[in-house]
Amino acid sequence: MPAFENNDRVTDLFVIGGGINGCGIARDAAGRGLSVTLAEMGDLAQATSSSSTKLFHGGLRYLEFFEFRLVREALREREVLLNAMPHISWPMRFVLPYSADMRFESDTPTSRLLSRIMPWMKGRRPAWLIRLGLFLYDHLGGRNLLPGTETLDLSEDEAGRPLQERFRFAYEYSDCWVQDARLVVLNARDAEARGATILTRTKVVAAERRDGVWHVTTEGREGRREHYARALVNAGGPWVENVITNTVRINTRESIRLVRGSHIVTRKLYDHDRCYFFQGEDGRICFAIPYEQDFTLIGTTDQDHQGPPGEAVCTDAEKDYLCAFVSNYFKTPVTRDDIVWTYSGVRPLYNDGASSATAATRDYVLSLDDQAGLPLLNVFGGKITTYRRLAEGALAKLAPYFPDMPGEWTARASLPGGEFAPTETDRILGELMREYPFLDSAWAERMLRHYGLDAREILGDAKSAEDLGQDFGATLRAAEVDWLMKKEWAQTADDIVWRRTKLGLRLSASEIETLAEYTKARLADQQGAGSGMRGQA
Repeated sequence: MPAFENNDRVTDLFVIGGGINGCGIARDAAGRGLSVTLAEMGDLAQATSSSSTKLFHGGLRYLEFFEFRLVREALREREVLLNAMPHISWPMRFVLPYSADMRFESDTPTSRLLSRIMPWMKGRRPAWLIRLGLFLYDHLGGRNLLPGTETLDLSEDEAGRPLQERFRFAYEYSDCWVQDARLVVLNARDAEARGATILTRTKVVAAERRDGVWHVTTEGREGRREHYARALVNAGGPWVENVITNTVRINTRESIRLVRGSHIVTRKLYDHDRCYFFQGEDGRICFAIPYEQDFTLIGTTDQDHQGPPGEAVCTDAEKDYLCAFVSNYFKTPVTRDDIVWTYSGVRPLYNDGASSATAATRDYVLSLDDQAGLPLLNVFGGKITTYRRLAEGALAKLAPYFPDMPGEWTARASLPGGEFAPTETDRILGELMREYPFLDSAWAERMLRHYGLDAREILGDAKSAEDLGQDFGATLRAAEVDWLMKKEWAQTADDIVWRRTKLGLRLSASEIETLAEYTKARLADQQGAGSGMRGQA
């Protein structure tokens, strides 16, 4: 095989996909000293990774499928991730109401076993079974920061006030919230800080093994470019199979199952800060979660998805399903009139032949294709909670090709802005309000929960809100927009109001249009100055 003539231009690892798996792998690899290039055809976290239920959780219902390894790994990860990103992730308590007359149509291994040994239960899920599951949930992964399960008297606890009278008690357990799209961007930022090249709005149109290296062709704003790499990672999410067959052009027996998860966001349905874990008569579960200070997030559905992944929407039937689901628990029925926003994402689950979307495994599969000593690692499935472990697994698969590569490191490293202990959050919030007295509590909390210690970099020397520049509404000022465009690859209004923040819930259509005009002008100014756009091929 002839030697490649441009060895000085060969990167160690080329990653396709700017979702959580791709950015997590890029960060881990860059931190081990590998040279890394990542290409994302749209904005970072534009698809599945910004459309999750936004939880770091073990997956309580996965215990019914006997997926103990997956649950144990996810439970162990919760506190690792809390310590690494206390600004964008924090503990939450989940209330699981129980009533003895509840029935469930469920085809899980647990339900089948129960129907054989206790046929008289006829669809009931006994309290002892739920308590056993929560006992396992408390102890499978170990806990230091998170409190264990408690039993609530709903006639006395405020968590019972929004619920129907038939629910007399509930179990309360711990899991964690995370700003999913910000998690992706922070991984990309840390990867770049460690030497990686991050290319957004840059599509990989071809990749082939030739002359001892991977030749990767991308297409972006500046046209086509050729890249060279020693290893290729396909973290295309819902497009992973398309990358294999149409971009890399190889045959595979492995496939994914596209499962649509839809969510609705409503006006705030209750006043306390805890979440609800609701069990449905169809065997599904649903969360109701305090969201962005003034809203409630409800989800998710599990539907096999047909059609392009990028065209997933929450259908009318799914809206009605979610409204009816939670209305079986809340005193006041939830209707479509309460909905202020919906979103839907397509999860690329590994196709294990399960009979339903609900039963399909949430575990990930890392598949290595090794021809001519040039590895292609395909990433199937995965959960946002286990993205860091998935990245470690990916690097373990690639380790034989990089024998001098150091070992694991991410479990001990903070993400940008998160260089403080979870217990220090209230102290830092207070300091932020003292340093910038023009911030009210909601604005200060938003800045801390999005940017952590980087909030001070955005606010700078401002003595008043006016010092932060043009006001776009809902506390969004030009200083923040400029910072997002400079530091976090934001280019459009949608990037800013739906992924870097969720201020689209608060801004009017005219305010978003004004922001769109501003971002367009800023891009034109940067291109006119000859600097090009950061992160583009």
